[in-house]
Amino acid sequence: MIHKDMNRGMGSVPALAAAMVLALAALTFAEGEESKLIRSVDISGQTTVTRAQIFSALRARAGQMFSKQTAIEDAARIARLEGVESSYYTIVDIDGQIELTYVVVEKQLVRELIFKGNKKISDAKLTKELSFKLGDHLDILAARAGLDAMKKLYLQKGYAWTTITLDEAGLIIGKVEYTIDEGDRPKIASVAFKNNRVFSDKELGRTIKTKTKKFLFWSVYYNEDQVQEDALKVQEVYQKRSYLDARIETKVSFSEDKTEAYLEFHVTEGPAYAVESILMYGNKFFDVGRLREQMKLIENGPYSDDRADFDAKKIRSKYQEQGFVDVQVDLKRTFLEGARVRVEHTITEGSRFRIGQVAITGNSVTHDNVVRRVLDEEKFTPGTWYNADTARGSGEGELEKTLKGTIYSESATITAVSSDDPGRKDALVTISEGQTGSIILGAGVGSDSGVIGQIAYDQRNYDIADWPENWNELITGKAFRGAGQRFRLSLSPGTEQSSYLVSFTEPYLYDKPVSMEVAGMGFEREWESYTEDRIGGRLSFEKRYSDDWRRGVSFRLDNVDVTDLEPGVPKEVQDVKGSNVLLGARLYVGKDTTDSRFRPTRGYNFDFGYEQVTLDHNFGILSGTQRWYHTLHEDLSELKTVLETKIRGGTIVGDAPLFEKFYAGGTSTIRGFDYRGVSPRGSNGDPIGSDWIINGSAEVAVPLASEVFSWLFFADAAFIEEGCPRTSIGTGIQIQIPQWFGPVPMRFEVASPITKEGEDETQVFSFSVGALF
Repeated sequence: MIHKDMNRGMGSVPALAAAMVLALAALTFAEGEESKLIRSVDISGQTTVTRAQIFSALRARAGQMFSKQTAIEDAARIARLEGVESSYYTIVDIDGQIELTYVVVEKQLVRELIFKGNKKISDAKLTKELSFKLGDHLDILAARAGLDAMKKLYLQKGYAWTTITLDEAGLIIGKVEYTIDEGDRPKIASVAFKNNRVFSDKELGRTIKTKTKKFLFWSVYYNEDQVQEDALKVQEVYQKRSYLDARIETKVSFSEDKTEAYLEFHVTEGPAYAVESILMYGNKFFDVGRLREQMKLIENGPYSDDRADFDAKKIRSKYQEQGFVDVQVDLKRTFLEGARVRVEHTITEGSRFRIGQVAITGNSVTHDNVVRRVLDEEKFTPGTWYNADTARGSGEGELEKTLKGTIYSESATITAVSSDDPGRKDALVTISEGQTGSIILGAGVGSDSGVIGQIAYDQRNYDIADWPENWNELITGKAFRGAGQRFRLSLSPGTEQSSYLVSFTEPYLYDKPVSMEVAGMGFEREWESYTEDRIGGRLSFEKRYSDDWRRGVSFRLDNVDVTDLEPGVPKEVQDVKGSNVLLGARLYVGKDTTDSRFRPTRGYNFDFGYEQVTLDHNFGILSGTQRWYHTLHEDLSELKTVLETKIRGGTIVGDAPLFEKFYAGGTSTIRGFDYRGVSPRGSNGDPIGSDWIINGSAEVAVPLASEVFSWLFFADAAFIEEGCPRTSIGTGIQIQIPQWFGPVPMRFEVASPITKEGEDETQVFSFSVGALF
C-alpha cells in the first residue's frame, strides 16, 4: 500500500498521476496499520541524492510503532531536500509487521544545454550568464530566467534587436535549448542635445559615455541602459548647477537597416534656484560666523542639494573635531515662490567628550603598542577631546587613513563607544590585518634609472625579537612579525644601474617618537665616460616632537670606486680615479605641519641640515627643502585640488668630488630635462656637477574621481653655477596607494623645456613606478 506527500509539484507528469492514484487507494488501508510494528525502513528511487542525506530526514525507525502522520511528515522532509522533486511511501504487511519504503522522485537533470543561432557571443560566455550548468538539477524557473540574463548581455554588447526563445517541451526530458536571433548591432551615428541653453553641447557631451567614437577610433554601439544612465547624469549636472526641476528625455531613431542609431537628449532646464536665507538654530559652542566658514551656500547664491548636504557635513565636522561626538545637524529645505530656497540647520550639540580607554581588536599579529604609538603621535590619547571627525568610525577619517597606511592594514576604524565615565567616550580601534610581507621576483622601471630587475624580501611589520621556534614558523612567515618595524633585502640588477640594499627601520625606538634606521648598500652605474661603484653603510636617528618639529643626525661611510675611464675624460674625473673613502655626519632640523602623512592638502614641511664629510675628501654640504600645500578647491565629495610649491637649495662648502656635487634634471629636480642633464660640463662635454643648486616647482594635483588618481599640472625651474635659469612646464598622472607604495606615488609625466642651454640634455617623458610587476 502506498502513501505520497502531495506538497511538491513540478514532477514528472506520469509519475505524479500514478502517485495520486496510489495515494487515494492507500488512505483506507493505512488507517488499519497504525498499531503494527515497523519491521524495516528502506529507500528506493534515488540516484544522485545519497541514502545518508535521506535517512537524516527520517523520524520513523525499525522497531517503532507505525504512524501514518510520521510517514507523511518524513515524505515531506525528503521532498524538501536539494534535488528532490517529490516523495511518497509504501507499506507492506509481512506477518503482522510493516515493511516501510520511502520512494524518492528526483528532479530532472540538465542532460543537454544547447544554444542555436549565436555567432557573436560564444556558448561559454552565454553559459556564464545562467544560474545552472550541464548536469545540475533542472529548475524550470531558472531556465526561463536565463532568457533575461542572456538578453541583458546582448544589450550590453550593443545588440538592440536580439530575441531569445526557450524550447519548453524539451525540458521534460532534460534538454535546455535556447534559440537566439542576434539581430543587428547599431552603431551610434550621432548624439545631439536639444533645448539646452545653460550648458553647451560640448560641455554636456563630456558628462556622458554614449558617444560616436571611443578614443577617436573605436565605434560605440547603442546600449539602452547606458543611454538612460547618461540621461540621469545630464540631469545631475543641471541639478548641481541649481536647476532642480531639470528633466531629460531621450529619443532614439534607427536607420532603415537598423545598423545606425541617432540619439537625442531633450532638455527641459527649468529655473535656477537661489538661496533666500540660511538660518541656524541650537548652536551655543560656535557662533554663526565660525560655522559658516567653508560653507558652499551663500544668500542669493545658487542652491543645490549637494551644496546644502556638504554644508551640513561641515557643520557636523566642526563640532566633532571639538569632542561633540553625538552632535546632530538636521537640514531643512523650504522651497518658496520664485525658485527661492530657505535653508535651516537645526543643531543638537549634545555633550562634549574626552577620550576614555582605547581598546584594540582584530590584530592577531600586530602588537597593540604598534597601533597605540601611532595614535599617541597623532594626539589621539586618553584625556584629550575626542575628535570624531578624524576618527569617524567608517575608515574615512584622516586618523583612520593614517593608521591604515602606517601599519599597512587592509582597514582601520575607530568607533566611539560608551564609557563608565559620563564625560568620556571609549575608542574601539578595529584592525583588519593585511599582507605586510612579500618575496618578489620582478622588474621595475624608471626614466632616471632604466629597466631594473629585482629580487626582494620586504617585511613592513617586522619584529627583530620574534625569533622562530621551529623551521615551520620561519618558512610560513609567522616569525619576525608584529612589531611594526621594517626589514628590506633587495638585489636590483639593471640596464643603467645596479644596486643592492639591506635595511632595518625602527619607527618608534622604545615606543617613543624616535626613528632609527640601519642600512647597507651597494651601487654601480655607468656614466658618460666612467663607471661609479659605491658601497657603504648608513645609520640615522630622528626625534619627532609634539609641536611638529623634528631633529636628527645621520652617519654614512662610503667607498666610491671610479673605474673604466675612457680616453679624454675631464680632469675632475681623473682626480677621483680609483678608491675614494668618505665618512659623513649630518645634523638637521625640520618641521611638518601638514594635515596628512600621505596626502597633504594644507600646511608645510621643511628640512634643513649640514653634513661634514672627511677622510679622502674634506668638504661640507649645506642643504634644505621647503614645501607648502594649499587647497585650491574642495568638491562636494570632499576631494581636494591641491597646490604644492617646493623650493630646494644646496651648496658645497670646500672642494667636493664630482660624484658628491649637484646635478639638475629628472623627476626630482626639473622635469623636461634628462637625469643629470643640467650641469657644468668638463673638457669633453660630460657633466661634472655644480657647487650649488636652487630648484623649485609649483604643481597642481586635480583628483580624478578618487584620491588614488590625480591629474598633474606643473612648472619647474632650476639654477646652477653656469648658464641661464632652466625652466619647464608639463602635465602628468599620479597614482598613489599608500598601503602598497607608502608615501611615494607612481608618476607618468610629460614636460617641455622653456629655457635651456645648448649643452643641456632634454627628456620629454619621465616616469617612476614604485611597484613591481
